[in-house]
Amino acid sequence: MEFYELMKSASTEADLELSEYQYNQFIKYMRLLQEWNEKVNLTTIIEDEDVIKKHFIDCIKAFKSKPIREAKTVIDVGTGAGFPGIPIAIMNPKIKVTLLDSLNKRVNFLNTVVNELGLTNVTTIHARAEDGARKVELREKFDVATSRAVANMAVLTEFCMPYVKVKGYFVALKGPSIVEELKNGKAAIKILGGELQRVIEVNIEDTDLRHNIVEIKKIKLCSKLYPRKAGSINKDPLK
Repeated sequence: MEFYELMKSASTEADLELSEYQYNQFIKYMRLLQEWNEKVNLTTIIEDEDVIKKHFIDCIKAFKSKPIREAKTVIDVGTGAGFPGIPIAIMNPKIKVTLLDSLNKRVNFLNTVVNELGLTNVTTIHARAEDGARKVELREKFDVATSRAVANMAVLTEFCMPYVKVKGYFVALKGPSIVEELKNGKAAIKILGGELQRVIEVNIEDTDLRHNIVEIKKIKLCSKLYPRKAGSINKDPLK
């Protein structure tokens, strides 16, 4: 199946329509990713087919989450090469997407992608997740905070939940080990004002890959104690 048909099929399965214009934006994004990856370490997944399936289609499937479909503002925490934030922005230009990353070289890459693709709905921020969450203009300001495979759920929840408005959602894109991660992250979710709503299993077209979308609703404000410093969050996850 050619890439356009593959991505169109994946989009339909996520209740979206993929236009040729959007497809061409994705292809331009892929070429920039491949070009920049030679000088900045962005991803180990670099072959065309793998980028389409393991990055683009995986991120498009985020729209199977109702909170993402209905969001007006989304922050992608620790976005790296722009996943899932840029695919979300391409697929729905009405969502205001903020991409946050701690490495300036990656932010430079993201700015290039945003300019080359003409993504007027995307803002980039150079900051560590735990520092950004203490800024008044970012703390508890987003309908959805999302992140993809950055850390385990206990750690990731502390990085992301402080950005979410009350009644908003933290939506994590995770791999197959989610049952164990949620067990270990249960305390962190509760302490940070969250409540697990559901886990959606997704399949990636033309592969055996099975991924999970975790929806956590923010039911109360985060204590000002959180997030802690990055070293503490990683070494001593909330339990």
